[in-house]
Amino acid sequence: MKTVFAAASLAAFLTAPMMGATAFAEPVAYEFDRTHTAIRATWDHLGMSRQSIYFTDYEGVLLLDLEEPENSTVDVTFNLDGGFWVGADQEGFEAHLNSDDLFNTAEYPTARFVGTSFETEDGQTGVMTGDLTLLGETRPVSLNVTLNFSGPHPMNERQTAGFSASGTIVRSEWGLGYAAPFVSDEIELSIETELSVADE
Repeated sequence: MKTVFAAASLAAFLTAPMMGATAFAEPVAYEFDRTHTAIRATWDHLGMSRQSIYFTDYEGVLLLDLEEPENSTVDVTFNLDGGFWVGADQEGFEAHLNSDDLFNTAEYPTARFVGTSFETEDGQTGVMTGDLTLLGETRPVSLNVTLNFSGPHPMNERQTAGFSASGTIVRSEWGLGYAAPFVSDEIELSIETELSVADE
């Protein structure tokens, strides 16, 4: 569900022709700043409260071509076994997330997101669509994305981009229907991230 989404959205923004950014002759690799990235899934619990989990273990690099946006690529894999954060003293809940009631990480230890298209009218906001593979099922996911910043980082001068993204999925479409509809079938996704040009 992670990060994965974040990378695809950023790729679209940075490759939009209207951004006016300095063009690179070839695709350039960007990497996540993990200390400034939060990928969260939120749901309604029995009508009593909103609960969340964070996805913390992911691998992926954006290859951005600002001259030819169609050459840009993004492919992010989430390591689910041990890759959740749900708060302190939540070992029982983490075990349930890993069980075959939910993510079944013994059989499906990873999830993967691959961006497929991006639509924007102003180069600042738009919709990124990609394929999310989870529990062996691959289905499209759309995210509303906003570019917050693109340029040299004010503290270290590295070329950096920051953005926000959000969307909704229906978890039962991936076989994650445990306790629905008492626990909401719709899951809200929220991503806040900063990425910088990768070190060579």
